[in-house]
Amino acid sequence: MNDNARKIIIFDDDEDILSICNYILEEQGWEVSTFTNCNNIIEKVSGIKPDVILMDNWIPDNGGIVATQTLKRDPDLKHIPVVYFSANSDIQLLANHAGAETYLAKPFDLEELERIINGVLVK
Repeated sequence: MNDNARKIIIFDDDEDILSICNYILEEQGWEVSTFTNCNNIIEKVSGIKPDVILMDNWIPDNGGIVATQTLKRDPDLKHIPVVYFSANSDIQLLANHAGAETYLAKPFDLEELERIINGVLVK
């Protein structure tokens, strides 16, 4: 385990998206954690302390908006950038409502995924 590796958490209940993102990001040296629900999100995120979070809109049980808002209210976690992703046409509104730093519309291409993630990284 590389202590200097950048960490990312992906919250999505779509196993295909998780495996694609996992593969691509690990190839780039990320340490990837994935969850198919957002239950106990504070504990999940606190245990990993990621550099970036990818949040699906339709994540069980509470959904991405509630999950993101929960993180943004937590003083220890609110600084972690959240990339909201969804196939919804109003994703920009959803991301703003959730308090996410940015968003990525599904389906996305891998260059876009990389660009968005690298764009929110705190240098």
